[in-house]
Amino acid sequence: MPVQVVVLAAGLGTRLGRPFPKPLTRLTSGQSILERQLANLREALTTSVRTCIVVGFKHDLIMEAAPDSLFAYNEVYDQTNTSKSLLKALQLSAEGGVLWMNGDVVFDVDLMEALAPRFLEDQSFVCVNTASVGEEEVKYSLDDEGYISLLSKTVPDALGEAVGINYVCASDKAGLIRKLQACDVQDYFERGIELAIAEAGQRWLSVDVSGFDCMEVDFEEDLAAANQLLTASGAQQGLEERTAR
Repeated sequence: MPVQVVVLAAGLGTRLGRPFPKPLTRLTSGQSILERQLANLREALTTSVRTCIVVGFKHDLIMEAAPDSLFAYNEVYDQTNTSKSLLKALQLSAEGGVLWMNGDVVFDVDLMEALAPRFLEDQSFVCVNTASVGEEEVKYSLDDEGYISLLSKTVPDALGEAVGINYVCASDKAGLIRKLQACDVQDYFERGIELAIAEAGQRWLSVDVSGFDCMEVDFEEDLAAANQLLTASGAQQGLEERTAR
């Protein structure tokens, strides 16, 4: 069975201020953020990948950039947030779990290779790091057993940041869909996870990816930092290749 992947790419991306969808932002590698995501997924996952991209703002540009993907259209992308985009994609998904990510996450292929075995375990999880976080980041806390308890921008005494890569297992998916339906149109999808935990008794693991290059690009400084990571990673890879010769 292929790994089902959803990329949320419907938003206006106003904070970065580009005249096109944020996932199409070019990196110093020459790839767009979306191209890098799709290439890393193909490289890291040994099984086939079924990719559904949720589009909205200037959807034709995304569709032209990823013609081999499936698409879900959020026609009210300018009035809704990620909870409703994810809802559309999950309702269209086939049986089984679904990996999803925000369309502005720049991540290293090694991260996806590390996550791959977890898809077979079919346990819902949220990828996090333990970096200090600011007001705009989605934060998390854990319960006494190490599962996610709170997940939002307003978590008190947060342990770190949710990086925008998540997985819902087959048995949790229907419950998450119901909670996403209950979300306000302006809620982020993290609110649906919180409701599934608090009201449906779901248990979501936190997977610490602090050791991998992974960040969301919301502002110009985020883009600069992502490009710096790519430059450093490329230099390190080149050194390792020269050393191996």
